Amino acid sequence: MTAAAVLDLSPGAGLVLDGTEWTVERREPHLGRVQLVKDDGTRERVAFRFLANHPRCRPSSRTSSAGADRGRQRKASEDLKAGRLELTELRLAHLLEVATGFRSGDPFHPGPGEPRAEYDPATTTLTERRHAKVAELAALGPAHAKLLGLGSVGYRTLIRWENARRRFGLVGCADDRWLRRSGGTRTVSEEVREAVLAVREETKRMAKVSMRTKDRMIRQYVREEFGPETKVPSYDTLRRLWQEWFGPGGARQRYARSADLPESEGHVLVHRPGQVVALDTTVLPVMVREHVFGDPVKMHLTLALDVCTHSLVAFRLTLVSDTSVDVAMVLRDVTMPLPMRADWGEDLEWPYPGLPAAVVAEFAGHAVAGLPFFTPETVTTDHGSVYRNHHLVEVERVLGCQVLPARVLRPTDKAAVERAFGVIRQLLFEHLVGYTGVDVADRGADPAADAVLTADQLEHLIATWIVGVWQKRKLGEYAPAWDPDGSHSPNSLFAASFAQTGFAMDIPSPELFYELLPAHYVRIDKRRGVKIRGLWYDDPDVLRDYRGELSTRGGKHKGKWLIRRDPRDRRQVFFQDPISHAWHPLPWTGMPRAGQMPAFGDARARTLLAKAAAAGLKPKSDTELLPVLLELIGSNIPVSKWPTQLKKSQRTEHARETHQARAAQADRPPSPPASAPQPAASPVPAGEKTATVLSWPGRARQTQEAVAGERRQRREAVRPAPVPPPELGHNFRARSVFVLPEDDLEENRGGPDDAG
Repeated sequence: MTAAAVLDLSPGAGLVLDGTEWTVERREPHLGRVQLVKDDGTRERVAFRFLANHPRCRPSSRTSSAGADRGRQRKASEDLKAGRLELTELRLAHLLEVATGFRSGDPFHPGPGEPRAEYDPATTTLTERRHAKVAELAALGPAHAKLLGLGSVGYRTLIRWENARRRFGLVGCADDRWLRRSGGTRTVSEEVREAVLAVREETKRMAKVSMRTKDRMIRQYVREEFGPETKVPSYDTLRRLWQEWFGPGGARQRYARSADLPESEGHVLVHRPGQVVALDTTVLPVMVREHVFGDPVKMHLTLALDVCTHSLVAFRLTLVSDTSVDVAMVLRDVTMPLPMRADWGEDLEWPYPGLPAAVVAEFAGHAVAGLPFFTPETVTTDHGSVYRNHHLVEVERVLGCQVLPARVLRPTDKAAVERAFGVIRQLLFEHLVGYTGVDVADRGADPAADAVLTADQLEHLIATWIVGVWQKRKLGEYAPAWDPDGSHSPNSLFAASFAQTGFAMDIPSPELFYELLPAHYVRIDKRRGVKIRGLWYDDPDVLRDYRGELSTRGGKHKGKWLIRRDPRDRRQVFFQDPISHAWHPLPWTGMPRAGQMPAFGDARARTLLAKAAAAGLKPKSDTELLPVLLELIGSNIPVSKWPTQLKKSQRTEHARETHQARAAQADRPPSPPASAPQPAASPVPAGEKTATVLSWPGRARQTQEAVAGERRQRREAVRPAPVPPPELGHNFRARSVFVLPEDDLEENRGGPDDAG
């Protein structure tokens, strides 16, 4: 219990009025006034009522606070160390027994034998009870009384304890020596302080050193700058001083340097979905089997996490490290609703009450799964080169967002997505066969042999887990600031944002895919079409009206045509008709007329051109480059020997190209006439170790058909088809052998000269 604060107006007491400190010089109680004086000698006479009703009048801590409270915040019972609190409660029990006769202070809950005769308020006075308590405590042994903190307790000591109890409650009974004023940082001379700060600046730029080395450097600095007679504290004192000033120093050296970097705009408070989306890529800790050869490979997982609701709004699996196109497609997935899949039930459908699922499905054109979608405002990434190129800058402009890399050496700027990788590893990846562990030391005996899932199956599993588990999982330390003790999930936080900030349902058109691809500004050749990165592309029907014509575009690319290229699949580029604004694919001119060309990307195209140049070839058309490409992808090796003859790295390259081409085909909106659908991967049968369907024979057939078509085209181009010989006796049936030619008839008839 605490009593109301009492304003001390005794002479010498300090008061603070409107932030100005005054000292009470004298009181005039018969007039109800008090005279105050400032440090500069200014005097002011005010009334007691004025001070009692003044809203900004308080006692000065310099004079009113006593003991442990002077010059600092008011002491509390929580400041007492272990064991001291029990002794303070024992003192309080003695004081309550003196005041009321009961150690608990409550006459309705008396203890055994209470009240005792010498402390009975009905028969004794307060002074008699105090003297009785002094005699009782004096009867204790000196060692016993000292152990209980009750040694040398006199009559005035009890009065002082009682006054402190009325002002501060339980902590008023504590000894001031138990709450002695802290000295703050250890007191050192100015010379030593300068040396410590100088060594601190020097060691921040150096590699990490021990405290013994820092101690030697401090002593060296003091000796050289101030002389050998200057005293330096001991090593233990300097070590404790260093920890008090700069912390324990357990961080890595580059992170310690980054912590001292100034902040440009301060802390950002994220309060709405889409305000900040954290994006990062990591190596998937699960071995999967690629769908071409069936070899176990490692994939890369790219996550997009909404920092406000901690929703995993998009993800992508790639067999190679992500490129700018992959990042653009992930950001495109953030803006588009996730379609329901065939084996998903109603529990995974759009659940948010602020917007009915039927309305979303009507705008999207398909049933929508329970995953948030929005246009991101700011995307936080690391400093990888994939996030710092001209293509991604153009993607920012198209999407209307801003890619903001984290500060240098500040991984905490995207700590949410970093933590999400660890949580997904614990909740999902550790339960899958083929899990590789955190690092090589924790890896299993043979995780590659344990891999049973294909890339498509794992992608479907992760998508189902995100919608069915992650979005419904209760958040712990990531609860919102407006309800830190509440029970929330990413779905509930996103639903709550409807009432707070609303929801702008802006579903982009399918043509957004083409706008996110790298752009090329070229001229259309009359005979060969367009040339993109060393390869020619053409379609007679699409480019019929634009061959040799200049575009109406002005400015920097005046007269040129815009062509979009997908780096993952170089078999075709995309051209937008300026009249209908429809996008049309332009196939590579080296594509065979019969069969299907195996997929290849930018890396394979660069290798193709480099190998052709190294061989001294100067091809006039891409048709002559086709044999080089087919040789690179293994066409000269017999089909039956391909899986055994190719190296693991070569097989992985083929699988990566096929995976990239399939991803590009999946991202591309359907265009009439739609291409034939690709056969789906077979599901994993129960009880079998592996369910990988090897599609390498299909890729081999593609190559064989491409070779056969190319050879057929060359044969038709080099020599014409032979004319079949006439049948026997054709000339006898066509004309009579007795009919003479007209020239012979004229010679036999003779002329006028022959008559003479």
